[in-house]
Amino acid sequence: MKKFPSVIPGFILALCLCSSVFAATSRPNVILILADDLGYEAIGVNGAEQVQTPNLDRLAGEGVRFTNCFANPICTPSRVKIMTGQYNVRNYTKFGELDRGQTTFARLAQEAGYATCIAGKWQLGVEKDSPQHFGFEESLLWNHTRRNQKKVKGKRVDTRFVNPQLELNGEPVDYGNGEYAPQLCADFVSEFIEANKDQPFLVYYPMILTHCPFDPTPDSSDWDPTRPGSTTYKGDQNRPQKHFKDMASYMDKIVGQLEARLVDLGIRDNTLILFTGDNGTDTPIVTRWEGKAIAGDKGNMTDAGTRVPLIASWPGKIKSGLVTDELVDFADFLPTLCEVMQIPLPEDYPGDGVSLWPALNGGERHKPYAYVWFSGHGKFPANVYARTKEYRYLCNLDLSNPVFADVSKPYAPITLDPTRLNSEQENIMSELRQKVGDMAKVPTIRKPNKRAK
Repeated sequence: MKKFPSVIPGFILALCLCSSVFAATSRPNVILILADDLGYEAIGVNGAEQVQTPNLDRLAGEGVRFTNCFANPICTPSRVKIMTGQYNVRNYTKFGELDRGQTTFARLAQEAGYATCIAGKWQLGVEKDSPQHFGFEESLLWNHTRRNQKKVKGKRVDTRFVNPQLELNGEPVDYGNGEYAPQLCADFVSEFIEANKDQPFLVYYPMILTHCPFDPTPDSSDWDPTRPGSTTYKGDQNRPQKHFKDMASYMDKIVGQLEARLVDLGIRDNTLILFTGDNGTDTPIVTRWEGKAIAGDKGNMTDAGTRVPLIASWPGKIKSGLVTDELVDFADFLPTLCEVMQIPLPEDYPGDGVSLWPALNGGERHKPYAYVWFSGHGKFPANVYARTKEYRYLCNLDLSNPVFADVSKPYAPITLDPTRLNSEQENIMSELRQKVGDMAKVPTIRKPNKRAK
């Protein structure tokens, strides 16, 4: 496999930051892994009956597993939210873009002396310096400066998996000898980790897997290293179920590879690994989950469109084998990373997210609502919801057509008649309606989205 140029981190002198939480003399490393189009139901430890994810299952068993984590229903909104720690109602502009005036967790980490790296799927701006502008010193990305297709013998083919087109620090890099982009990105991350093993580092790995096209992986029985890429969006071979399982298994394999690298380098105990997904599973995929058939619902503001896995693993530093129903939305990641890395939040941070650190040790954490705002995209409608662990208030962005539902059981919402609520339900509905209404009044930098409905 083609090797990458040596990764040379930039060093920034930072003041020593004190923390009452961490007793370690050196600041910890962080690896945040974001799978693409992977819902909560699609990994083994969460109840998937046909998908094999032994490495994630093990990490969950040795760490903390969350059952109430909610992303936005498609990719760019989730990426904007997780990187900035702000609700999309404040700072989402349009699909494929992150406003260049935003502060990201990578920029905060870099300014505090962390070496920073990103690999995988970008889709947050086509400027050559976009990753570096937002705080990533090193990058190997797909869908950065180039489109997601190329022409081969007069046909347009996908460029994200076999024989891919990537960008290394903004420079085009083409592969044509049977390489597989997810493995290239994993190798890039592994080299970065080795190069920076003696200083604190932050790795953000927004995976290319398990997004369509649903195609063979190098471990699939029908893998063909000479293929130029899929000629259709969902996949050429019309076997989405089989290939999704293969892709999920390869995703899990990569997670295992990265953890093994940390162990080999002797830095596993000083590294927090966080794993989640950017939205629900795609619509062609139906997963057997706890005896039920769960159809993916990417793009819609449903459980199957927004409920995602979240696993935290840090040997000796967080609880082992803890399963928690703490409410999480993607605004919570930036405050969590700042607390773990012992970095102050920006002075103008609006407080949308709440650090997960107390929950990682079974402590109390005040997060009364998860809030998800979605401007719509293509055929997917624009909606907003606020929810507790048991109830969800969903409506249009103009606050019309509200629906109040019991969502205490995953993938089994029960719409409630607002005229037949008990007093507790009436109070909760009122609180959630107030949350949605208050957030509708905040200042915004949004741009018109002509494709949104």
